[in-house]
Amino acid sequence: MNQEAVDTPDGSDYDRIGGAPAVIAVVGDFYDRVLADPELAPYFKDVDLVRLRRHQVLLVSQVLGGPADYDGRELRDAHAGMDITREHFTTVVTHLVDAMKGAGVPDEIVQRVVLELGSARGDIVGAPTG
Repeated sequence: MNQEAVDTPDGSDYDRIGGAPAVIAVVGDFYDRVLADPELAPYFKDVDLVRLRRHQVLLVSQVLGGPADYDGRELRDAHAGMDITREHFTTVVTHLVDAMKGAGVPDEIVQRVVLELGSARGDIVGAPTG
């Protein structure tokens, strides 16, 4: 993901939504939604969810212009061989949007995140093994 978050006189998108506590809450709600979704839950079988949530918090923080501490694998490598469909990708994005809106994230920030996710779709959907 390579979007540059927007800085305003009020700070970065990360600062505007409340920093780390807000991102942690959004990511927690997001995974609650994803894991409750019978179409998506199988993708997370045997996954270290504590580690995954940590990586997601770091990634979302970075996308929002917060600390650039993401230390996970490249998205293509992380999703290789998972055979993620376009429909499941869209459903995941919808769950993230719902979690962000539920936390009161302003629409313009939600839209920037959606655009960033759209730019990463090719690295996630049907990513080949190796």
